[in-house]
Amino acid sequence: MTHDIHIIGGGLAGSEAAWQIAEAGFRVRLSEMRGVEGTPAHKTDDLAELVCSNSFRSDDADSNAVGLLHAELRQMGSLIMACADKHRVPAGSALAVDRDGFSGAVTQAVASHERIELVRERVDALPRGPAIIATGPLTAASLAQSILAETGEKELAFFDALAPIVHRDTIDMDVAWFQSRWNKGDGKDYINCPMNKDEYLAFIDALLAGEKTAFKEWEADTPYFDGCMPIEVMAERGRDTLRFGPMKPVGLDDPRTGRWPYAVVQLRQDNALGTLWNIVGFQTKLKHAEQVRIFRAIPGLEKAEFARLGGLHRNTFINSPRLLDGELRLKSAPNVRFAGQITGCEGYIESAAVGLLASRFAAAELAGKTMPPPPVETALGALLGHITGGAEAETFQPMNVNFGLMPPLTGIGRTKKADRKLLYTARAREKLAGWLEAAA
Repeated sequence: MTHDIHIIGGGLAGSEAAWQIAEAGFRVRLSEMRGVEGTPAHKTDDLAELVCSNSFRSDDADSNAVGLLHAELRQMGSLIMACADKHRVPAGSALAVDRDGFSGAVTQAVASHERIELVRERVDALPRGPAIIATGPLTAASLAQSILAETGEKELAFFDALAPIVHRDTIDMDVAWFQSRWNKGDGKDYINCPMNKDEYLAFIDALLAGEKTAFKEWEADTPYFDGCMPIEVMAERGRDTLRFGPMKPVGLDDPRTGRWPYAVVQLRQDNALGTLWNIVGFQTKLKHAEQVRIFRAIPGLEKAEFARLGGLHRNTFINSPRLLDGELRLKSAPNVRFAGQITGCEGYIESAAVGLLASRFAAAELAGKTMPPPPVETALGALLGHITGGAEAETFQPMNVNFGLMPPLTGIGRTKKADRKLLYTARAREKLAGWLEAAA
Protein backbone atom coordinates (compact mmCIF):
# COMPACT_ATOMS: atom_id res chain seq x y z
CA MET A 1 0.00 0.00 0.00
CA THR A 2 1.08 3.61 -0.37
CA HIS A 3 1.84 5.39 2.87
CA ASP A 4 1.47 8.77 4.52
CA ILE A 5 4.63 8.45 6.61
CA HIS A 6 7.71 6.24 6.65
CA ILE A 7 9.01 5.05 10.04
CA ILE A 8 12.45 3.49 10.13
CA GLY A 9 13.22 1.21 13.07
CA GLY A 10 11.00 -1.31 14.81
CA GLY A 11 12.20 -0.94 18.39
CA LEU A 12 10.12 0.46 21.21
CA ALA A 13 10.03 3.99 19.78
CA GLY A 14 9.32 2.98 16.19
CA SER A 15 6.65 0.46 17.15
CA GLU A 16 4.92 2.99 19.39
CA ALA A 17 5.10 5.65 16.70
CA ALA A 18 3.71 3.36 14.00
CA TRP A 19 0.81 2.30 16.21
CA GLN A 20 -0.08 5.85 17.25
CA ILE A 21 -0.08 7.23 13.70
CA ALA A 22 -2.08 4.28 12.37
CA GLU A 23 -4.60 4.71 15.16
CA ALA A 24 -4.90 8.37 14.12
CA GLY A 25 -6.07 7.17 10.70
CA PHE A 26 -2.89 7.45 8.61
CA ARG A 27 -1.04 4.80 6.59
CA VAL A 28 2.40 3.80 7.83
CA ARG A 29 5.33 2.02 6.21
CA LEU A 30 7.43 0.60 9.06
CA SER A 31 10.89 -0.53 7.93
CA GLU A 32 12.75 -2.93 10.22
CA MET A 33 16.22 -4.17 9.27
CA ARG A 34 16.09 -7.34 11.37
CA GLY A 35 14.73 -10.16 9.26
CA VAL A 36 17.10 -9.13 6.47
CA GLU A 37 20.18 -8.16 8.45
CA GLY A 38 20.80 -8.81 12.13
CA THR A 39 22.61 -6.80 14.78
CA PRO A 40 25.23 -7.90 17.31
CA ALA A 41 22.80 -7.32 20.19
CA HIS A 42 19.42 -8.68 19.09
CA LYS A 43 18.50 -12.36 19.32
CA THR A 44 15.14 -12.38 17.50
CA ASP A 45 13.36 -10.58 14.67
CA ASP A 46 10.50 -9.44 16.92
CA LEU A 47 9.64 -5.77 17.18
CA ALA A 48 10.45 -3.98 20.45
CA GLU A 49 12.87 -6.70 21.53
CA LEU A 50 14.35 -5.98 24.98
CA VAL A 51 18.06 -6.57 24.48
CA CYS A 52 19.14 -5.93 28.07
CA SER A 53 17.03 -6.02 31.24
CA ASN A 54 13.38 -7.06 31.20
CA SER A 55 12.55 -4.22 33.62
CA PHE A 56 10.88 -0.92 32.83
CA ARG A 57 12.04 0.22 36.29
CA SER A 58 9.81 1.75 38.96
CA ASP A 59 6.05 1.78 38.45
CA ASP A 60 5.49 4.11 41.43
CA ALA A 61 3.65 7.06 39.88
CA ASP A 62 3.56 9.03 43.15
CA SER A 63 7.24 9.17 44.11
CA ASN A 64 9.25 8.25 41.03
CA ALA A 65 9.70 10.12 37.74
CA VAL A 66 9.85 6.87 35.75
CA GLY A 67 6.63 5.63 37.33
CA LEU A 68 5.06 9.00 36.55
CA LEU A 69 6.09 8.58 32.90
CA HIS A 70 4.47 5.12 32.90
CA ALA A 71 1.21 6.66 34.14
CA GLU A 72 1.28 9.46 31.57
CA LEU A 73 1.87 7.01 28.72
CA ARG A 74 -1.02 4.85 29.90
CA GLN A 75 -3.26 7.93 29.84
CA MET A 76 -2.23 8.57 26.23
CA GLY A 77 -3.01 5.04 25.05
CA SER A 78 0.54 3.75 24.70
CA LEU A 79 0.86 0.40 22.92
CA ILE A 80 4.15 -0.31 24.71
CA MET A 81 2.58 0.19 28.13
CA ALA A 82 -0.48 -1.89 27.23
CA CYS A 83 1.71 -4.81 26.14
CA ALA A 84 3.96 -4.41 29.17
CA ASP A 85 0.99 -4.48 31.54
CA LYS A 86 -0.42 -7.56 29.81
CA HIS A 87 2.87 -9.46 30.17
CA ARG A 88 3.91 -8.21 33.59
CA VAL A 89 5.87 -10.53 35.90
CA PRO A 90 6.41 -10.14 39.67
CA ALA A 91 9.06 -7.49 40.46
CA GLY A 92 7.89 -5.66 43.56
CA SER A 93 7.19 -2.02 42.82
CA ALA A 94 8.96 -2.25 39.45
CA LEU A 95 7.34 -3.05 36.11
CA ALA A 96 9.09 -6.11 34.68
CA VAL A 97 7.82 -8.17 31.77
CA ASP A 98 8.09 -11.57 30.17
CA ARG A 99 10.37 -10.36 27.39
CA ASP A 100 9.24 -12.85 24.74
CA GLY A 101 5.56 -12.36 25.52
CA PHE A 102 5.97 -8.61 25.49
CA SER A 103 7.82 -8.31 22.18
CA GLY A 104 5.52 -10.92 20.63
CA ALA A 105 2.48 -8.88 21.63
CA VAL A 106 3.95 -5.68 20.16
CA THR A 107 4.83 -7.50 16.93
CA GLN A 108 1.34 -8.99 16.63
CA ALA A 109 -0.37 -5.65 17.27
CA VAL A 110 1.74 -3.75 14.75
CA ALA A 111 1.93 -6.41 12.03
CA SER A 112 -1.84 -7.01 12.09
CA HIS A 113 -2.86 -3.35 11.98
CA GLU A 114 -4.70 -2.61 8.74
CA ARG A 115 -2.95 0.73 8.26
CA ILE A 116 0.63 -0.47 8.96
CA GLU A 117 2.80 -2.12 6.33
CA LEU A 118 5.69 -3.85 8.11
CA VAL A 119 8.58 -4.25 5.68
CA ARG A 120 11.77 -6.13 6.48
CA GLU A 121 14.39 -3.99 4.79
CA ARG A 122 17.47 -1.91 5.48
CA VAL A 123 17.06 1.77 4.70
CA ASP A 124 20.30 3.46 3.67
CA ALA A 125 19.33 7.11 3.35
CA LEU A 126 17.06 9.68 4.93
CA PRO A 127 13.64 9.67 3.21
CA ARG A 128 12.46 12.70 1.27
CA GLY A 129 8.87 12.46 2.45
CA PRO A 130 7.40 12.54 5.97
CA ALA A 131 9.44 10.20 8.15
CA ILE A 132 10.44 9.27 11.67
CA ILE A 133 13.91 7.84 12.32
CA ALA A 134 13.83 5.50 15.33
CA THR A 135 16.80 3.26 14.65
CA GLY A 136 18.26 3.34 18.15
CA PRO A 137 21.82 2.79 19.35
CA LEU A 138 22.74 0.32 16.59
CA THR A 139 21.79 2.41 13.55
CA ALA A 140 23.08 0.83 10.34
CA ALA A 141 26.32 2.39 9.12
CA SER A 142 24.84 3.47 5.78
CA LEU A 143 21.95 5.34 7.38
CA ALA A 144 24.30 6.84 9.97
CA GLN A 145 26.41 8.19 7.11
CA SER A 146 23.32 9.74 5.56
CA ILE A 147 22.51 11.41 8.87
CA LEU A 148 26.10 12.64 9.09
CA ALA A 149 25.90 14.09 5.60
CA GLU A 150 22.76 16.00 6.55
CA THR A 151 23.76 17.18 10.01
CA GLY A 152 27.55 17.45 9.99
CA GLU A 153 30.12 15.00 11.30
CA LYS A 154 30.30 16.56 14.76
CA GLU A 155 26.61 16.07 15.48
CA LEU A 156 26.44 12.27 15.64
CA ALA A 157 28.10 10.26 18.41
CA PHE A 158 28.82 6.55 18.31
CA PHE A 159 29.39 5.97 22.01
CA ASP A 160 28.26 7.31 25.38
CA ALA A 161 30.89 8.80 27.65
CA LEU A 162 28.67 9.50 30.62
CA ALA A 163 29.76 11.46 33.66
CA PRO A 164 27.53 11.26 36.75
CA ILE A 165 24.94 14.01 37.18
CA VAL A 166 24.03 15.31 40.64
CA HIS A 167 20.90 17.10 41.83
CA ARG A 168 22.07 20.62 42.73
CA ASP A 169 20.11 20.79 45.99
CA THR A 170 21.97 17.76 47.40
CA ILE A 171 25.44 19.37 47.17
CA ASP A 172 26.80 20.66 50.50
CA MET A 173 27.66 24.28 49.73
CA ASP A 174 29.17 24.72 53.20
CA VAL A 175 32.05 22.66 51.80
CA ALA A 176 31.82 23.30 48.06
CA TRP A 177 31.92 26.74 46.43
CA PHE A 178 31.21 28.49 43.14
CA GLN A 179 34.23 29.59 41.13
CA SER A 180 35.60 29.33 37.60
CA ARG A 181 39.30 28.59 37.23
CA TRP A 182 41.17 31.92 37.42
CA ASN A 183 37.71 33.52 37.74
CA LYS A 184 37.18 33.36 33.99
CA GLY A 185 33.73 33.95 32.51
CA ASP A 186 31.39 35.20 35.19
CA GLY A 187 33.67 33.56 37.77
CA LYS A 188 30.98 31.20 39.04
CA ASP A 189 30.46 28.67 36.28
CA TYR A 190 31.58 25.66 38.34
CA ILE A 191 30.92 24.13 41.73
CA ASN A 192 34.18 23.00 43.34
CA CYS A 193 34.66 20.22 45.89
CA PRO A 194 38.11 20.37 47.56
CA MET A 195 40.32 17.45 48.61
CA ASN A 196 43.39 17.38 50.81
CA LYS A 197 46.24 14.96 50.06
CA ASP A 198 44.93 12.12 52.24
CA GLU A 199 41.43 12.42 50.77
CA TYR A 200 42.80 12.45 47.22
CA LEU A 201 45.02 9.39 47.73
CA ALA A 202 42.15 7.49 49.36
CA PHE A 203 39.96 8.42 46.39
CA ILE A 204 42.56 7.08 43.93
CA ASP A 205 42.79 3.82 45.89
CA ALA A 206 39.01 3.47 45.81
CA LEU A 207 38.88 4.10 42.04
CA LEU A 208 41.53 1.48 41.34
CA ALA A 209 39.93 -1.12 43.63
CA GLY A 210 36.33 -0.44 42.63
CA GLU A 211 34.41 -3.11 40.76
CA LYS A 212 33.98 -2.28 37.07
CA THR A 213 31.50 -3.39 34.44
CA ALA A 214 32.78 -5.20 31.38
CA PHE A 215 31.98 -4.28 27.81
CA LYS A 216 29.35 -6.44 26.18
CA GLU A 217 30.75 -8.64 23.44
CA TRP A 218 29.37 -6.35 20.72
CA GLU A 219 30.91 -3.31 22.45
CA ALA A 220 34.38 -4.76 22.79
CA ASP A 221 35.81 -2.62 20.00
CA THR A 222 34.53 0.64 21.55
CA PRO A 223 37.58 2.90 21.51
CA TYR A 224 38.83 5.07 24.33
CA PHE A 225 39.41 8.63 23.17
CA ASP A 226 41.33 11.14 25.25
CA GLY A 227 38.16 13.19 25.60
CA CYS A 228 36.19 10.30 27.11
CA MET A 229 38.81 8.31 29.00
CA PRO A 230 37.24 6.55 32.01
CA ILE A 231 38.48 8.16 35.20
CA GLU A 232 39.74 4.86 36.61
CA VAL A 233 41.80 4.28 33.43
CA MET A 234 43.39 7.69 33.91
CA ALA A 235 44.12 6.80 37.54
CA GLU A 236 45.93 3.64 36.40
CA ARG A 237 48.43 5.82 34.52
CA GLY A 238 49.80 7.25 37.75
CA ARG A 239 48.59 8.48 41.12
CA ASP A 240 48.97 12.14 40.15
CA THR A 241 47.39 11.85 36.70
CA LEU A 242 43.98 13.07 37.85
CA ARG A 243 45.50 15.88 39.91
CA PHE A 244 47.03 17.23 36.71
CA GLY A 245 43.91 16.41 34.69
CA PRO A 246 40.22 16.83 35.53
CA MET A 247 40.98 17.26 39.26
CA LYS A 248 43.68 19.94 38.94
CA PRO A 249 43.29 22.63 41.64
CA VAL A 250 45.19 25.50 40.00
CA GLY A 251 43.38 28.83 39.89
CA LEU A 252 40.78 27.78 42.46
CA ASP A 253 40.86 29.37 45.92
CA ASP A 254 39.09 27.45 48.68
CA PRO A 255 37.25 30.22 50.59
CA ARG A 256 37.76 28.33 53.85
CA THR A 257 41.56 28.50 53.54
CA GLY A 258 42.26 31.10 50.87
CA ARG A 259 44.58 28.60 49.15
CA TRP A 260 44.46 26.08 46.34
CA PRO A 261 43.39 22.60 47.56
CA TYR A 262 45.52 19.54 46.84
CA ALA A 263 42.89 18.44 44.29
CA VAL A 264 39.44 19.60 43.22
CA VAL A 265 36.37 17.84 41.82
CA GLN A 266 34.43 20.25 39.61
CA LEU A 267 30.76 20.15 38.65
CA ARG A 268 29.34 22.03 35.66
CA GLN A 269 25.72 23.07 35.10
CA ASP A 270 24.00 20.48 32.90
CA ASN A 271 20.59 21.98 32.16
CA ALA A 272 19.10 25.41 31.64
CA LEU A 273 17.14 25.21 34.89
CA GLY A 274 20.35 24.82 36.91
CA THR A 275 18.90 21.85 38.80
CA LEU A 276 21.39 19.29 37.44
CA TRP A 277 25.21 19.46 37.55
CA ASN A 278 27.60 16.94 35.97
CA ILE A 279 30.90 15.89 37.53
CA VAL A 280 33.47 17.09 35.00
CA GLY A 281 35.67 14.38 33.47
CA PHE A 282 34.16 11.56 35.55
CA GLN A 283 32.98 9.18 32.83
CA THR A 284 33.50 5.71 34.24
CA LYS A 285 32.99 1.96 33.93
CA LEU A 286 32.57 1.55 37.69
CA LYS A 287 29.45 -0.39 38.66
CA HIS A 288 26.64 1.87 39.80
CA ALA A 289 26.74 0.90 43.47
CA GLU A 290 30.48 1.49 43.49
CA GLN A 291 30.00 4.93 41.95
CA VAL A 292 27.57 5.98 44.66
CA ARG A 293 29.89 4.71 47.40
CA ILE A 294 33.09 6.22 45.98
CA PHE A 295 31.71 9.55 44.76
CA ARG A 296 29.92 10.20 48.05
CA ALA A 297 33.35 10.16 49.68
CA ILE A 298 34.12 13.42 47.82
CA PRO A 299 33.87 16.37 50.25
CA GLY A 300 30.60 18.19 49.57
CA LEU A 301 28.97 15.19 47.90
CA GLU A 302 28.43 13.06 51.01
CA LYS A 303 24.64 13.28 50.57
CA ALA A 304 24.57 13.61 46.79
CA GLU A 305 21.58 12.26 44.91
CA PHE A 306 22.37 11.21 41.35
CA ALA A 307 20.08 11.95 38.41
CA ARG A 308 22.37 9.75 36.30
CA LEU A 309 25.40 7.62 37.04
CA GLY A 310 28.42 7.34 34.78
CA GLY A 311 29.12 4.91 31.99
CA LEU A 312 30.83 4.25 28.69
CA HIS A 313 29.19 2.08 26.05
CA ARG A 314 28.51 1.93 22.36
CA ASN A 315 25.62 4.06 21.20
CA THR A 316 24.49 6.17 18.29
CA PHE A 317 22.72 9.43 19.04
CA ILE A 318 22.40 12.90 17.59
CA ASN A 319 22.99 16.25 19.29
CA SER A 320 19.25 16.82 19.64
CA PRO A 321 19.37 20.20 21.44
CA ARG A 322 21.23 21.61 18.45
CA LEU A 323 19.59 19.69 15.60
CA LEU A 324 15.92 19.25 16.49
CA ASP A 325 13.09 21.72 16.92
CA GLY A 326 10.46 21.50 19.66
CA GLU A 327 8.45 18.96 17.65
CA LEU A 328 11.43 16.63 17.13
CA ARG A 329 11.88 17.71 13.50
CA LEU A 330 15.33 17.94 11.99
CA LYS A 331 15.84 21.68 11.53
CA SER A 332 17.75 21.21 8.27
CA ALA A 333 15.19 18.71 6.88
CA PRO A 334 11.87 19.23 8.69
CA ASN A 335 10.18 16.36 6.86
CA VAL A 336 12.21 14.06 9.13
CA ARG A 337 11.58 13.55 12.81
CA PHE A 338 13.74 11.55 15.22
CA ALA A 339 12.51 9.37 18.08
CA GLY A 340 13.82 6.99 20.71
CA GLN A 341 17.38 6.46 21.86
CA ILE A 342 18.89 8.11 18.82
CA THR A 343 17.57 11.44 20.18
CA GLY A 344 19.63 11.05 23.36
CA CYS A 345 17.00 9.74 25.73
CA GLU A 346 18.09 6.75 27.81
CA GLY A 347 15.94 3.78 28.73
CA TYR A 348 13.15 1.61 27.36
CA ILE A 349 10.24 3.71 28.53
CA GLU A 350 11.89 7.01 27.65
CA SER A 351 12.41 5.70 24.10
CA ALA A 352 8.76 4.71 23.83
CA ALA A 353 7.72 8.10 25.20
CA VAL A 354 9.68 10.05 22.60
CA GLY A 355 8.29 7.72 19.93
CA LEU A 356 4.78 8.53 21.11
CA LEU A 357 5.45 12.28 21.09
CA ALA A 358 7.07 12.22 17.63
CA SER A 359 4.09 10.32 16.26
CA ARG A 360 1.53 12.65 17.85
CA PHE A 361 3.31 15.69 16.40
CA ALA A 362 3.52 13.97 13.00
CA ALA A 363 -0.13 12.90 13.00
CA ALA A 364 -1.23 16.44 13.83
CA GLU A 365 0.90 17.79 10.99
CA LEU A 366 -0.52 15.24 8.55
CA ALA A 367 -4.00 16.39 9.58
CA GLY A 368 -3.07 20.02 8.95
CA LYS A 369 -3.09 20.83 12.64
CA THR A 370 -0.57 21.74 15.34
CA MET A 371 -0.22 19.91 18.64
CA PRO A 372 1.13 22.01 21.52
CA PRO A 373 3.92 20.26 23.43
CA PRO A 374 3.07 18.72 26.81
CA PRO A 375 3.78 21.05 29.76
CA VAL A 376 7.38 20.94 31.02
CA GLU A 377 6.01 20.13 34.49
CA THR A 378 4.96 16.68 33.22
CA ALA A 379 7.33 13.76 32.73
CA LEU A 380 6.63 13.75 28.99
CA GLY A 381 7.15 17.48 28.67
CA ALA A 382 10.28 17.53 30.80
CA LEU A 383 11.88 14.75 28.73
CA LEU A 384 10.94 16.45 25.46
CA GLY A 385 12.15 19.84 26.68
CA HIS A 386 15.48 18.43 27.79
CA ILE A 387 16.41 16.77 24.52
CA THR A 388 15.14 19.64 22.33
CA GLY A 389 16.85 22.53 24.08
CA GLY A 390 16.88 22.22 27.85
CA ALA A 391 20.18 20.35 27.85
CA GLU A 392 23.48 22.04 27.12
CA ALA A 393 24.31 21.21 23.49
CA GLU A 394 28.07 21.34 24.06
CA THR A 395 27.99 18.59 26.69
CA PHE A 396 24.87 16.70 25.61
CA GLN A 397 24.75 13.03 26.59
CA PRO A 398 21.86 10.53 26.94
CA MET A 399 19.60 11.00 29.97
CA ASN A 400 16.84 9.12 31.80
CA VAL A 401 13.72 10.94 32.92
CA ASN A 402 14.05 12.43 36.43
CA PHE A 403 12.58 15.19 38.55
CA GLY A 404 15.65 17.34 37.90
CA LEU A 405 14.41 17.89 34.33
CA MET A 406 11.28 19.62 35.65
CA PRO A 407 11.05 23.26 36.76
CA PRO A 408 11.84 23.52 40.48
CA LEU A 409 8.98 23.71 42.94
CA THR A 410 8.48 27.10 44.56
CA GLY A 411 7.46 28.05 48.07
CA ILE A 412 8.16 24.64 49.61
CA GLY A 413 10.85 25.69 52.11
CA ARG A 414 12.52 22.75 53.81
CA THR A 415 10.04 20.15 52.61
CA LYS A 416 11.32 16.59 53.01
CA LYS A 417 12.64 14.90 49.88
CA ALA A 418 9.88 12.28 49.89
CA ASP A 419 7.23 14.99 50.16
CA ARG A 420 8.85 17.01 47.37
CA LYS A 421 8.46 14.06 45.04
CA LEU A 422 4.76 13.87 45.85
CA LEU A 423 4.44 17.56 45.05
CA TYR A 424 6.22 17.06 41.70
CA THR A 425 3.89 14.22 40.69
CA ALA A 426 0.75 16.03 41.88
CA ARG A 427 1.73 19.09 39.84
CA ALA A 428 2.47 16.89 36.82
CA ARG A 429 -0.93 15.17 36.98
CA GLU A 430 -2.71 18.52 37.16
CA LYS A 431 -0.75 19.93 34.22
CA LEU A 432 -1.23 16.79 32.09
CA ALA A 433 -4.98 16.77 32.73
CA GLY A 434 -5.24 20.38 31.59
CA TRP A 435 -3.17 19.69 28.49
CA LEU A 436 -5.19 16.61 27.51
CA GLU A 437 -8.44 18.51 28.00
CA ALA A 438 -7.23 21.40 25.85
CA ALA A 439 -6.02 19.01 23.15
CA ALA A 440 -9.28 17.02 23.07
